[in-house]
Amino acid sequence: MDSFLNLIARHGYVIIFAAVFAEAIGLPLPAALVMVAGGALGASGILSAPWVFVLCFGAMLLGDLIVYFSGRHMGWYLLGFLCKVSVNPETCILRSAESFYKRGKTTLLISKFIPGISTMAAPLAGSMKMRLGQFLVYDTAGAVLYTLVYAGLGYLFHNFLRVIAHGFETAGRAVEMVVLAAVLVYIGYRIRLYWKHRVYRVVPRVDVDMLARKLRGEEGGQAVVADVRSHGYYDSGAERIHGSIRLEPNNLEASITSLPKDKEIYLYCT
Repeated sequence: MDSFLNLIARHGYVIIFAAVFAEAIGLPLPAALVMVAGGALGASGILSAPWVFVLCFGAMLLGDLIVYFSGRHMGWYLLGFLCKVSVNPETCILRSAESFYKRGKTTLLISKFIPGISTMAAPLAGSMKMRLGQFLVYDTAGAVLYTLVYAGLGYLFHNFLRVIAHGFETAGRAVEMVVLAAVLVYIGYRIRLYWKHRVYRVVPRVDVDMLARKLRGEEGGQAVVADVRSHGYYDSGAERIHGSIRLEPNNLEASITSLPKDKEIYLYCT
């Protein structure tokens, strides 16, 4: 821990800006830990506390704006890419979309504190065509809150962090072994979950011409097409496949009871 604080102290502002910016654009870096360290160094007088806050806030807002505009132009292709590190990409996107569906724009105020949604909130807002002015208001408030909480914790408890760091240095080898074991256990856990959910990573698809023949009753049996586009891409006036029915993805348990039991069911989304 002391070596981590010394690294921040030597390269200071560059490391803080880079780490917070990297997390904002979706890279798995511990920006919160860097902000806590920056706050502690600001309280110790090694760094300027106001500059730590400005850099954290600026890096976060810049990164969010980049992924917001990327989401606006790339839509769910970007969201799918950001979810590749998730155990189940479909769940990753749906969880974020569900948060927007329930809380609307206020999701941006708390998204930084929620793993998974923190990465998806800004590009999802862009893909849902949220107005830039609205996005800036809510995202700015969320970035200020996030920075104040973590940099503020470091600032207020800098002496306590020094005691913890000294304890880690004293424990030495034992702490290294515990950390290594924890990392190995986590990697094993992720591999197990990835293997368990591998079947959900392949979505069966149907050829368009074959589906058209099924809808005309030429392939034997009957088929139904269901529109499961998420809130933000679907509204009552949206164009959809002729004859398809609507299933609300955020209310599947209620919607699924309306599906026919004697027909093949095909889904389409964004």
